[in-house]
Amino acid sequence: MGWAGIEVLDPRLLHHQEPTLGSPGRHDDGVAIPALKIPALTIPAISGSSAAVGDSLDLASDRAGQPLDPDQSRSWLESRDSVARLRWGWDTFGEHFALTTSFGIQSSVLLHQLSQLTQSLGGVQIPVIWVDTGYLPPETYRYAEQLLQRLPLDLRVVQSDLSPARMEAIHGRLWESSEAEDRQLYNQIRKVHPLDRAFHDLDVHCWASGVRGGQTDHRRGMSPLDSVRGLWSLRPLLSWTKQDVYYYMQEHDLPQHPLFEQGYSTVGDWHSSGPEDGTLTGRATRFGGLHQECGIHLPGMLGEGI
Repeated sequence: MGWAGIEVLDPRLLHHQEPTLGSPGRHDDGVAIPALKIPALTIPAISGSSAAVGDSLDLASDRAGQPLDPDQSRSWLESRDSVARLRWGWDTFGEHFALTTSFGIQSSVLLHQLSQLTQSLGGVQIPVIWVDTGYLPPETYRYAEQLLQRLPLDLRVVQSDLSPARMEAIHGRLWESSEAEDRQLYNQIRKVHPLDRAFHDLDVHCWASGVRGGQTDHRRGMSPLDSVRGLWSLRPLLSWTKQDVYYYMQEHDLPQHPLFEQGYSTVGDWHSSGPEDGTLTGRATRFGGLHQECGIHLPGMLGEGI
């Protein structure tokens, strides 16, 4: 596929607040990061002996085959901005590092930062995994194509082995069920299993996602780096606000998802997403207001990732 040339704007444009520790687009000293000039990071040794890392021995290793010290890694990541966190993921895991995306309302921010990082590294390929459930709105598919024309992404599209028609024939329209177990089965079939298969096929040890702490109650308790089903989950944008996302997209002339103008603040599958109506806002507009999480970002067998 031929990619259109990407226009990288200098991020030293108008900022809407004083620089703070780890603020978007800035180093911790408050100096804006020049586009495509991301220096090599001085990363402390975060690998350790078996006595030092404890239960991390059961988790995926770094690019050198060594276990991580989770507490030391989190401590280093806490004070870094999103670009530095992404760079840490690549420097620490190399070809075992990937990113997941949903091509949702706010997905362009992390995809744009990844494209800048890969270009600054000489065009290295960092896989971007997109779980296509088969039930995404038409607007999401068109939005994905729009971003792919602008950003040089190594996109890997994964889907369930069970087609939507076959799933409905066997299990019915699971998303319409009032039973929590049916909705969990839907998430397992359409989202979690395909994602785990992609992780296995690509030999992923750590993946970055665009989750933010302010999106749900569960996400407020997340840290920048957590273990999930034997892998490491990195959250570069965890401390970002909705305003941070909006201003970043403006500064870099990133297109909005078509459904944003129709009142959507979050978009997933067509049958479980809706615009804000004055009574439900944010993730509460998903799944008919029954729950905030799709299952992907919950610990344990329900999975986490996109």
